[in-house]
Amino acid sequence: MGAVRDRWQLFAGAVVAVALGVGLVQSALQVMAATDRPVLPAGLTGIERAHIRDGYAGAATLLGMTVMLAVFLTVFIVSTTFGFTVVQRRRELALLRLVGAQRGSLRLMLLGEAVLLGLVGTAVGVPVGLLGTFAQSKLLVSLGMLPQWFIAPWDPGALYAAAIVGVSTAVVGVFAAAWRASRISALEALSDLPEGRPVMTGWRWFWGLSAAVSTAALVAIAQAAGDLVAGLTIALLVMVSGSVALSQLSPVVVPWVGRLPALVLRGSVVADLARANVLHAVRRSAATAAPLIVLAGLLLGLWGTFGSLAKAVGEEQRQLITADLVVPGEVASTAGIAVASPQTIVPISIRHNRRTTYSEAIGIDPTAWQQTHKLRPRKGSLARLAGAAIAIGPGMSAEGYKLNSVLAATIDGRTVKLKVVAILPETLDVGDNFFVPRALTPAGRTETLVKLADGADLTAAAHRLGGRTVADWAQSRGEAQQRGNTAIFAVLMGLSGVYAAVAVVNAIVMSTADRRREFAQARMAGLTRPQVLLIALLESLTVVLVGVLLGCIVAAAALAGIATGTASTYGVVVVAIPWRLLALILGGSLIVVGSTAATTAWLATKPQPITLLSGRE
Repeated sequence: MGAVRDRWQLFAGAVVAVALGVGLVQSALQVMAATDRPVLPAGLTGIERAHIRDGYAGAATLLGMTVMLAVFLTVFIVSTTFGFTVVQRRRELALLRLVGAQRGSLRLMLLGEAVLLGLVGTAVGVPVGLLGTFAQSKLLVSLGMLPQWFIAPWDPGALYAAAIVGVSTAVVGVFAAAWRASRISALEALSDLPEGRPVMTGWRWFWGLSAAVSTAALVAIAQAAGDLVAGLTIALLVMVSGSVALSQLSPVVVPWVGRLPALVLRGSVVADLARANVLHAVRRSAATAAPLIVLAGLLLGLWGTFGSLAKAVGEEQRQLITADLVVPGEVASTAGIAVASPQTIVPISIRHNRRTTYSEAIGIDPTAWQQTHKLRPRKGSLARLAGAAIAIGPGMSAEGYKLNSVLAATIDGRTVKLKVVAILPETLDVGDNFFVPRALTPAGRTETLVKLADGADLTAAAHRLGGRTVADWAQSRGEAQQRGNTAIFAVLMGLSGVYAAVAVVNAIVMSTADRRREFAQARMAGLTRPQVLLIALLESLTVVLVGVLLGCIVAAAALAGIATGTASTYGVVVVAIPWRLLALILGGSLIVVGSTAATTAWLATKPQPITLLSGRE
């Protein structure tokens, strides 16, 4: 209790992290409980009910990801905080050992502090969770995942679960720090050289090198596979393993990479001191850079992966369709048109395996459709798509439908028995679920794929028919999928950004609180207060550049497999590089870290230097 009270500034960031974790877990679980028991108003059609249920399922998935991310980041920040705290309290802990404290007693003391921290964070996080439930509900409604009438009622189970998460994440985050504290020797009370002690522990080397080797192996496997699906899957693993590797090895990697921007910091005493601090204050630089490595690596990697998938959808559609134009409505066969393939979209419900699927069916002319598409069935033949027949599209080909089976379908209020005559292979774009003969879709939304005759002018035909090129149409399909990804990603990005800001600010506040004597010595040596502030600012901004650069390396490693996979699958490299997000992360980090470093340094240099150097604090 006394250590927490006397050194509250060292624990403030961890309390904030636990409070955020408790609030997010509580609100997410409460909203998830409501989505598990959807209440739908009367009067909705079957497909409307299906869309709402899909939205509920998507919201539950997103909230589950939020809970896992919140728990992971809470443990990360708490462990970082206590690891830094043990370093700064090393002399104090050594003195306790000198007067007879046993190693087990030190471990129990730190674990007790963690329990107290968890309880305080939980108490603060409960009201945050109440506000978070309202905010998350409104956010999911605004994103279109939940209907306007959605309400998340109070669920006491969410509160109990959040409280358990709050205390347990604090305790789990402290285990490593408690073990390191118990290894402190009593003789270290006589030493005053904390920075001279090794930063990299055996376990840190183990986890860092293991994650680095795993990352290198995953990148090599992705390159050798040359498959897009494998590249997408491996990219997710590379983001996590790469971020863990560089964050664990940050005391070694950050000073080494820091030599690059440090080349610019030359020519003055202020620049030289800032450069020396980046290269030699290893523990401080690593503690600031590690959250930025994780933030940039995960966010840039995720956004690049989702964006690349969306671009691949557009490229796949462009290569699968041999038509030249997509025209709204029906198009009559006239001079200059070789093939016109109309397709009409109508709602359909399919009874399959005692489950009703509400979706959309596309009414096509199979002959014209095959003349404008390269995709061919993996089972059966579209030539048999006539009369009471149905073909299973790419979006449903993995749902267990069998060739020649008979399905009960409802189209435009009419129930018919349809025989499965073809099953198409899966594609990245899962929008096309069922195909039926056009005779079964008399009314619906129609568009026509048009293949022009040889020598016809594409631009003139597009203007005359009021259509757009297949390339533009395919690009819009990819952009539509990316808009859906953006809604999900915005939530995760905001959550990660908040936690990274807490971690970085926490690291700077803790390190600056321990640098008051250092700043005082610099001022007694002849530096002015503005020069000391500038040194702290330049040092912090350099570490930001290094952290974001290392995060970019992680993201690039994740996207390398996707680049190889798309090149092998489509003949061209399809990779989305999130330049805007990179600029946002870099700019936001520079602002947050720079303002925090300047503010804390200004507060630390407020007392007269002689008062700080006159005796040990």
